[in-house]
Amino acid sequence: MRTGVGRQPSQSARPPQTPAMTRCWRERSSFWLTPSSSMLRLRRVRPVAVASSVALLSRPRRQHRRRRRPRLVAGGRSTLRQRRATGFYSPVPRPRRSRPHRGRVGPRVGSAAMTAKDEGEATTSAAGEGPEDVGSPTPRRPGGLESLWRSLQSWRTASVVLLSFSSGMPLGLVWIAIPDWMRSEGVDIRLVGLFSLAQAPWTFNVLWAPLMDRFRLPFLGRRRGWALLAQLVLGLATLSLAGIGTVPDGPWVALALTLAIAFAAATQDIAVDAYAIDVLRRDEQGVAVGARIGMYRLGMQLAGAWSITFAAEWGWPAVCIGLGLAYLPMMAITTTAPEPARQFEDPKTLRDAIWLPFIGFLSRHRALEILVFVLLFKAGDNFAQALLRPFLNDMGYDALSRGGLLGTLSLVLVVAGSLVGSASTTVFGLGPSLWIFGLLQMFSNVGYVLIATQPVNLPLMFGAMSFENFTQGLGTGAFSVLLFRLTQRRFSATQYALFSTLFGLGRIVAGPVAGITVDAVGWANFFWLTIPLGIPGLVLLSRFVPWGVREPSFEVVERPDGSRPEPLGRAQLATRAVAGAAVGFVFATGLVALMATLKSLRSDPEAGWSFASHLVTLLTPGDIPGLLQLIGLGAFAVILGLVTAAVAAARAGAGRDLETG
Repeated sequence: MRTGVGRQPSQSARPPQTPAMTRCWRERSSFWLTPSSSMLRLRRVRPVAVASSVALLSRPRRQHRRRRRPRLVAGGRSTLRQRRATGFYSPVPRPRRSRPHRGRVGPRVGSAAMTAKDEGEATTSAAGEGPEDVGSPTPRRPGGLESLWRSLQSWRTASVVLLSFSSGMPLGLVWIAIPDWMRSEGVDIRLVGLFSLAQAPWTFNVLWAPLMDRFRLPFLGRRRGWALLAQLVLGLATLSLAGIGTVPDGPWVALALTLAIAFAAATQDIAVDAYAIDVLRRDEQGVAVGARIGMYRLGMQLAGAWSITFAAEWGWPAVCIGLGLAYLPMMAITTTAPEPARQFEDPKTLRDAIWLPFIGFLSRHRALEILVFVLLFKAGDNFAQALLRPFLNDMGYDALSRGGLLGTLSLVLVVAGSLVGSASTTVFGLGPSLWIFGLLQMFSNVGYVLIATQPVNLPLMFGAMSFENFTQGLGTGAFSVLLFRLTQRRFSATQYALFSTLFGLGRIVAGPVAGITVDAVGWANFFWLTIPLGIPGLVLLSRFVPWGVREPSFEVVERPDGSRPEPLGRAQLATRAVAGAAVGFVFATGLVALMATLKSLRSDPEAGWSFASHLVTLLTPGDIPGLLQLIGLGAFAVILGLVTAAVAAARAGAGRDLETG
């Protein structure tokens, strides 16, 4: 039977299977092309509606049994045997339908709702790795011990952890070792006090972090180049300290070198933190964060307290030479560390490097609540730890117990808790870890109440402090993983520096407020009051990570109708920025002046209320510490103004289409 020109073949008819035939799939229709001596004969197998009729050349047809398309195996691909047996050689596999994933808010990896932006963002732990593993034909099990074991074998994890040792050394040298060295050599105490100014770069490193997002050095990629340059400066400056001698004739030279070390160390922290966020995969973050905390504390202890002990035996020049040479292996690790698999375009202008990180984060779901959570999650711990040593001193514990023994025990338990807490986010998920460890760290302050109400009892003190330090480490480990997930890779330097500054703000404010509260209510009542301070953080946690959710989603939530508000102009944004900065400066200045007034009232009740005089002193500084304090208030006002304008821009739809990773 022959088919005439212009006739459509029956749908059950199939052309003969010959090696010369090639199948071409185009959506819902298929065509078979058969070469002949004179022309290509086109036979239509599955008809579809077309605008014009297709002329079919006649050809003898062979009746055969209709073959069904084989079912696809897990992963969306048919086996080679199935395709050979049925003649289906489609190069494009049928996409696997997405299934609901219990315990997660947001799109599932591989689903139709998953966008390119979702792949690099804080999506799900189903892939277990990161953006480079999205779409893998064999998706890995979410979390679990297998992911934990893979993380321990990763060179990415090892390089990030080892570089944290380099970040901890300058902090111990500047904060602990150098002031002790200067004072032991007879330097005037007023000049020794100026060395505390070297702590400022760690507080204000967010001010030059956008420069490191905007510009990259011509070697070692976007982050490692900055880290290598900072390590080179740190090594040379530390070696230069050795040239001062055992009795420094020029303490001002030592102060200048200390400030140089501090600025280089703060720059290194920005680069290393941003590199860790860029290079680590999702299931490697938990292990790396806890190990980073341990290595950071180890480097700080080596260059700080242990350096004082070593200097008593070998002298400060030898110690400084050893610390300076210790940066050589760190530079080797920086050079050989792997580059992130996914690269992002640098901000085109410095304005973009400053502005886009703010609107990139604030355009996310519940961004303001997350920022307040970052500030309040550790509020109870910050207040309890602010006056710990004076508290133990008032309770009658000797210097050895509250000093060396407690310090060593606290270091070990905080590091151990951080390792367990961060690794738990890989095994059990970030959501359960934040909830459980948040509750534990909130109620751990009950141990302080027991110490305050009992006579001197060393087992009670060490037991209560051990539990508190371990739970503190648990909460810190899980919280640090959250900061990694919140940070967008394209702006990792600026955003992580901003989160770190915001997190450190709670510790700065806690000290003066805690002193006033203890003076008013006593130690036992004060520690009772620190327990409910953890409740606001948990309430905010429920807003973006409800109880029972394994992994939070921080994606942008569109309006139900898909519409977007009218974007704001530059004049409107500038007005909001100035208003926010003004309110922030007035609030911060008034708060600092109020704290100074209350402190003076506590020390001298007969002095009277002197808020106005303290405010004038604050606004007209007469020394360098006062000037730095005023600069800090101005920096806080500028950041608050940027945040205010960015919130308005994000609500108007800005930042929703940024590729942030």
